[in-house]
Amino acid sequence: MSCWQTVQDYALRSLGIGERLLPREDFTLCQQVTLIGSGLIWNVYFAVVALALGFGLAIALAVGKASKTRLTRKPSEWFILLFRGSPLFIQFFFAYFAFLSLKGQTSLANPLTAAWLGAAIVLFFNTAAYSAEIFHGALKAIPRGDMEAAEAYGLTGWTRFRRITFPTMLRLAWPAYTNEAIFLFHATTLVFFSGFPAWQQRGDALYYANYFADKTFNPFVPYPILAGYFILLTLGIVALFSVASGRLNRHLPRESQRRLRLRPNFLR
Repeated sequence: MSCWQTVQDYALRSLGIGERLLPREDFTLCQQVTLIGSGLIWNVYFAVVALALGFGLAIALAVGKASKTRLTRKPSEWFILLFRGSPLFIQFFFAYFAFLSLKGQTSLANPLTAAWLGAAIVLFFNTAAYSAEIFHGALKAIPRGDMEAAEAYGLTGWTRFRRITFPTMLRLAWPAYTNEAIFLFHATTLVFFSGFPAWQQRGDALYYANYFADKTFNPFVPYPILAGYFILLTLGIVALFSVASGRLNRHLPRESQRRLRLRPNFLR
């Protein structure tokens, strides 16, 4: 079988398109690269859904935690503490069995035990909690002079939040939020190892890498392939967030703009 035929058969297998059965013997490098890349579709899906939905909830939680009203502040604080204080692996584990219990009560809960929905919900809540703490810190770091200037111009309430508080908070929080996006993308590898089953062996990138490592007894081929994919996509995330950072800081003098740069630390 040619490499091009392998790509046609397995490139979308994780979505249920193409060859139904996994290769059993004579594993080629092309098969490993293709199938691990196919599984990466799920990692990207989980990261995009969780980040897109979690962003709005994180803003609400950050504002709630900064509120002076106890009825608003305490629920936000407890939500953040719950999801930041417990390991993500345990959250997946308990969520799956909670959804499984609901499934026994009503058929409406059936989709919750599937990774595409149940795991996405867990990641959504988890990243919302971490992002909320980042945004809350940025809210506290907004220069007092900005707020006083807004009041001097007569900006209050929603108008002040939309035109002054929210943009400044995003600008201050963006570097840390970029790290959270990268960490979340890496955390998606826990989905199929924490309770949510891979239906018909349609797992993520780590699922396929582990499959090849078990079958070939050689982890030094599939895992470097997996790492290479994740490094490339991490660079893509950094590039996208760098563009957004430039947009957020476009009003600042060029020498004052904080640019996102990839600076790997080889020593801790």
